[in-house]
Amino acid sequence: MDRQWWKNAVVYQIYPRSFKDSNGDGIGDLKGITEKLDYLQNLGVTIIWLSPIYKSPNKDNGYDISDYRDIMTEFGTMADFDEMLSEAHKRGLKIVMDLVVNHSSDQHKWFLESKKSKDNPYRDYYIWKDPVDGHEPTNWGAFFSGSAWQFDETTGQYYLHQFVPEQPDLNWENPKVRDGVFDMMNWWCEKGIDGFRMDVISLISKPEVYEDGPVRPGEKYAFCGNITANGPHVHEYLKEMNQKVLSKYDLVTVGEAAGVTIEEAKKYAGFDSKELNMVFQFEHMDLDSDEHGKWTMKKLYLPDLKENLTKWQKELAGVAWNSLFWDNHDQPRIVSRWGNDSDEYREISAKMLATCLHMMQGTPYVYQGEELGMTNYTFKEISDCDDVEEINIYKDLVTDAKVYTHEEMMNVISAKGRDNARTPMQWDDSENGGFTTGKPWLKVNPNYKKINAAAEVDDPDSVFNYYKKLIALRRENDIIVDGTYELLEAADENLFIYTRSLNGRKLLVVCNFTDKTLDVPKSIEAMTGGEILISNYKEKASSIRPYEATVFDLKA
Repeated sequence: MDRQWWKNAVVYQIYPRSFKDSNGDGIGDLKGITEKLDYLQNLGVTIIWLSPIYKSPNKDNGYDISDYRDIMTEFGTMADFDEMLSEAHKRGLKIVMDLVVNHSSDQHKWFLESKKSKDNPYRDYYIWKDPVDGHEPTNWGAFFSGSAWQFDETTGQYYLHQFVPEQPDLNWENPKVRDGVFDMMNWWCEKGIDGFRMDVISLISKPEVYEDGPVRPGEKYAFCGNITANGPHVHEYLKEMNQKVLSKYDLVTVGEAAGVTIEEAKKYAGFDSKELNMVFQFEHMDLDSDEHGKWTMKKLYLPDLKENLTKWQKELAGVAWNSLFWDNHDQPRIVSRWGNDSDEYREISAKMLATCLHMMQGTPYVYQGEELGMTNYTFKEISDCDDVEEINIYKDLVTDAKVYTHEEMMNVISAKGRDNARTPMQWDDSENGGFTTGKPWLKVNPNYKKINAAAEVDDPDSVFNYYKKLIALRRENDIIVDGTYELLEAADENLFIYTRSLNGRKLLVVCNFTDKTLDVPKSIEAMTGGEILISNYKEKASSIRPYEATVFDLKA
């Protein structure tokens, strides 16, 4: 297999606002990141992906960008960025920027011009439509609830925004928009960055015809993500981006591709597609959803997870590259979600989940704090929440529809809300977990006294050092990067078992997703006598213990 450097890399995602505050204003910043580069080098990751650090009014935590060539004031200056980039490179760490070009901020100079008049030279940089029968041009609903159209009094037209109204969608059909985006990307590449994570990149090409979509029972709008994903020209645009930017540099690229299918993923990330290196798909993240989407306490059914991840492992093998993740800035903490965050099982289940993911084929992504086994936060009041998605869904499902009581909704937000990922990083047991000397922008999880980096870095049995070992194993073993994947015991509701094979060597991965002690399945009994590559229990046993994960190293 053609070996690019990013295939055996491990990516660490930083949410800058919550990572480390260097100046006591309660907000993480670039100097704080620079301060902690030695920690990341120690962990063994090779790529740092930064969530947006650009100038922004922060209507969606930096994903609404007003100036793509400047730094958010709270995060520091361009000089701070240059220093961070230089210090990262000195440590062999690569920096990936978050590219947010489906939309801009409504404070971006392009949109400020665009909204002035219908004949403004920038009018066609965004998507403007006349009202239809005095209403929105279509019945499309935005990602964070409400209409995806915003009326503008000045010109009497609506503009499209798939997220909040302050995030107008760019019109990628306009070649001037594409050229402007590509010029900006080249500018960052010339600064020396190492790649891009592309926010909602599957949404940039809109349908040829703007018409109403299907509405689910009880809802007012047709969800725009089902209508705009993987549009008619998306692959043309990405091939053009590759030709004009990406192919000129030695970069890693990953596209966030909500609604992507296997066949579409092969186009986005195929080894011969000349588009991207890999995509994020979210099918496995939707397996515990129901009629209210993710806003439910529905439990994961393990055979569904195994079937889904196996499909992606098998069908992309040799054709395209997988990204592997449990956590990111939009997901709750995996140890609380599919592990067990009780005192008894938090560490052991965090290690199990890490093993299950990191032994698969693809590039693993570690989200800040995941390597410590950080947990979800218990939100009691909606006023404790910052995320616009949580605030809007509370209004929809409690205030308006009365689907949930206040207490039920707060339990759901505590289980599934995005703020779980955004509580500040827990560095030590000092006030505010060592994140800030000031008042943190979002409350620190009170369990920081027990769960923090300082306590874990020097503890050989910690979650941190288990992640460190997993990351080192990937670097040292081609079989983890290149081996073929086979699922065993597909119907088992408690165990996730699979093998990886390469050149006469075989790894058997056994993960118990329950707090029960289980018998070893007959089908793998003969294989469990092999040498142990890694395990989250110190000694061998004849049964499979709660949340046990063991990787056996066998000859095929």
